[in-house]
Amino acid sequence: MSEPLLQLCGQLIGVGFDGLEPPGSLLRRIAQGRVGLVILFGRNVASPAQVALLCKELGAASPPKAPLAIAVDQEGGRVRRLRAPWPDWPPAATLGARGDPDLARRAGAAMGVELRACGIHLNLAPVLDVHTRPENPVIGDRAFGTRPEEVTRLAGAFAEGLHLAGVASCGKHFPGHGDTLEDSHTHLPKVSHPAERLREVELAPFASLASMLPAVMSAHVVFEAWDPHRPSTLSPAVIDGLLRRELGFDGLVLSDDLEMKAVADRYAPEELATSALEAGVDVISCCHDRARQERLLAALVRRAAEDQGFRARVEAAAHRVARFKERWVVGRPLPDPGEAEAVAADPAHHALAAAISQARE
Repeated sequence: MSEPLLQLCGQLIGVGFDGLEPPGSLLRRIAQGRVGLVILFGRNVASPAQVALLCKELGAASPPKAPLAIAVDQEGGRVRRLRAPWPDWPPAATLGARGDPDLARRAGAAMGVELRACGIHLNLAPVLDVHTRPENPVIGDRAFGTRPEEVTRLAGAFAEGLHLAGVASCGKHFPGHGDTLEDSHTHLPKVSHPAERLREVELAPFASLASMLPAVMSAHVVFEAWDPHRPSTLSPAVIDGLLRRELGFDGLVLSDDLEMKAVADRYAPEELATSALEAGVDVISCCHDRARQERLLAALVRRAAEDQGFRARVEAAAHRVARFKERWVVGRPLPDPGEAEAVAADPAHHALAAAISQARE
């Protein structure tokens, strides 16, 4: 495998890892340009100072021409990787109950300040799913509301707050996970609504916010109206046709974790890697298994070496990754552990989180 092609494809790989310190093998892969994004989970978090040191070590390992982006899921509520001593940020539904865009913007800004102090560049939030099915097992209070207009208004304000703090947002889960009966972590959900209804409800927040979002995450959900055979992450009709061409989105498209059973039980890693790229995804995420991460990368390199059309797709994705990093990563100083501790303890942030949570009562 040629080293330049490895580095080109490596920028399209998002990975997770176990532990509070980065493994030496991961640092070497970052230094070689074979990893473009690291996603942190609760298993990587012990304290603000520890997370800042972790991100500092990860960032210092990356070469100047291929800076590393670091992401986390910090929605609030049950999907919140940074917990005490950070503020107890409530779920999006609580902000939705308040119905105040300014409050959502302030929450996003405060959370963004906390993430930036730790050295995190991308928050995998807000959720743009419209929670139209009460028995949905995965979205629930992660959604800002049950109507597309309220989701658009509050999620958009939350994203603006993140951006004001210098942290990128990511709208998820395209084109919508709010009306499913199954959790894509364990099953492959299908949505059978006609396209007209999907455009009015599921698609509406993404359509309204496409021009201001730096990134969007795909859903491992089959939308029969657009592609009855493939989950959205692997569907050119959904990602390239709907998101890119119809909605005009030209930002970064990330896959949801390709180890989720919705796709991992049905496709080999090699097929997942190439099909996601062909569909229009830019960064393919594999959050646990290093061997699977290596298989994804090898599949991209092999296909790009053999197929000029696929090579062009890889280059386009790498261009979007580089553009994203130029805006949100390049030039940012490495984090200071003391600052991270101070920001996490900020009384104003804790008071704001508590004030928002009063909507639960």
